[in-house]
Amino acid sequence: MRVGLYPGTFDPVTNGHLDIIGRAVKLVDKLVIGVAVNIGKGPLFSLEERVAILERETAHLNKLAVIEVRPFDSLLMHFAREVGAQMIVRGLRAVADFEYEFQMTAMNQQLDREIETVFLMADPRHQAIASRLVKEIAALGGDISKFVPAGVGEQLVAKLRKT
Repeated sequence: MRVGLYPGTFDPVTNGHLDIIGRAVKLVDKLVIGVAVNIGKGPLFSLEERVAILERETAHLNKLAVIEVRPFDSLLMHFAREVGAQMIVRGLRAVADFEYEFQMTAMNQQLDREIETVFLMADPRHQAIASRLVKEIAALGGDISKFVPAGVGEQLVAKLRKT
């Protein structure tokens, strides 16, 4: 069984993330979506909320591959071994992403040479989307409907109203 791991904070999950997930399930038999605790980034949504949102937004893809959404707070390569992943799936939007991912891949190779990193280029429609920017646009009353699924947008706006 080919197992891939797509890690991220997903705060919130965007159409760009979902595009990468939708393409990754074509490459693997099972895709584990690893939701990073990542307290350092100060996520707006709780870990439980992010997991639930991803489960809801990816449920329709279960006919293409097994999808499992799991939180993690360990070193990525340790988590990859734990879930039996042979590959880490990463999305690339721009040159800045490449530089960061190049460094991370080199370090991950030093930790475990058996796990490959596979890069998927972001669809041009989604290249500018970043969770941080989506939150900022929503907080300032902008239209985020092009960047996130409707349900995610509604949850994000409701969450921002509470804070």
